[in-house]
Amino acid sequence: MDKSRRDLSTSAWGALLQVHAALVPVLDKRLQLETGLALSWYDVLLELSAAPERRLRMSDLGERVVLSRTRVSRLVEDLVAAGLVSREVNPADARSAYAVLTPQGLARFRQAAPVYLRGIDEHFAEQLSDSELRTIARALGRVLDANSA
Repeated sequence: MDKSRRDLSTSAWGALLQVHAALVPVLDKRLQLETGLALSWYDVLLELSAAPERRLRMSDLGERVVLSRTRVSRLVEDLVAAGLVSREVNPADARSAYAVLTPQGLARFRQAAPVYLRGIDEHFAEQLSDSELRTIARALGRVLDANSA
């Protein structure tokens, strides 16, 4: 890779990391103030709400929310204690369990979703044109596809 390409790639990567680092705390604070949900809780509720039957194996949930197995287990325990998620033994494999979204969890997710989406619009999307958003989504999708093998 030549120097100009390397400079461009490290600049793009750095910008991606800086935007992520800057916006995640803003979105987390906003969610907590307006809904009482931490962003990590919202992420779990989001993945479960989109899953078939609103359930995921713990290992699959961990991959989707990009957390360690230990962190996902603790997070799910907290969500279970709050009544937002239940844990069910996998009948096909007793060594694994499912995280299942409860009706209360679905209601809290639906309450928080507009707050989260509004935050994305205000702090991210409003700074970019539709064309730029399409380009970013397409480009990051290609990177994700290439690294999801």
